[in-house]
Amino acid sequence: MDLQDQLKNLFPDHTPSEPEIQEETENTLWMQDDPLICKYEKRKGKPITIIEGYTGADSDFKLLAKEIKKLLSVGGSFKNEQIIIQGDYRDKIMTFLKDKGFKVKRVGG
Repeated sequence: MDLQDQLKNLFPDHTPSEPEIQEETENTLWMQDDPLICKYEKRKGKPITIIEGYTGADSDFKLLAKEIKKLLSVGGSFKNEQIIIQGDYRDKIMTFLKDKGFKVKRVGG
């Protein structure tokens, strides 16, 4: 007896419906003319990558921070209109932002 049969025995009145297909909504981040600045620093001896220069809404920038952290599987935060990512990931972040349609400028090293 498989799971479907067990469910039919437990809930005889239930008629299964087709699962709803969720369409992915494209992020409608505001694209700006000025480039985002991607720089590298060391704080307390540990490397971090800082992204700054976004002139759109803070909520859009927070969404972008969340996407970057999820892509790289690293920690980070959003403070003082900057995205701070733990580790030196400038190249990966810059290619990700360019694929999104942003202009990116590398600062330092």
